[in-house]
Amino acid sequence: MVTLRSPVYQIPPVPLQRVLHAAARFVFNLQPRDHVTVVLQSFHWLPVRQCITYKLCILMHGVAFGYAPTYLQDAIVILLPLPGRAHLWSADSGQYNVPWVSAFAGSRAVSVAGPQAWSQLPASLHHTNCVATFKCHLKTILFTAAYGVTDNLLLLT
Repeated sequence: MVTLRSPVYQIPPVPLQRVLHAAARFVFNLQPRDHVTVVLQSFHWLPVRQCITYKLCILMHGVAFGYAPTYLQDAIVILLPLPGRAHLWSADSGQYNVPWVSAFAGSRAVSVAGPQAWSQLPASLHHTNCVATFKCHLKTILFTAAYGVTDNLLLLT
């Protein structure tokens, strides 16, 4: 199971998570004290942290395969051409440079958070060039990380 543990994902997205829970309660007509985790699983809704990771990884897939906007491709640098890093194993595995930032707010920038999220994905997912296949496998990985269950129907969505 992939665990996505980095400073970016330690931000408590409480207000957005509350909106997600309120939407699930509204759709299923649940009481305010009812648990919504089972409902979120049945809808295949990812928690907010995993939604953020999903979007970051989709952007990084675009950078890796050249369909992202040019400003993102310019801001995110692959490790291979960086001097002093060509001998690292991560230079051959398609990893990207995670710039050092001194402030916590800087760690939420796409040029920092994107490579962090990308580096925590399985290497086999890095080489998936079909966007639909990448999204399907990524959602399966994040769903499993969030809820600890695998659902065969998730592979079809």
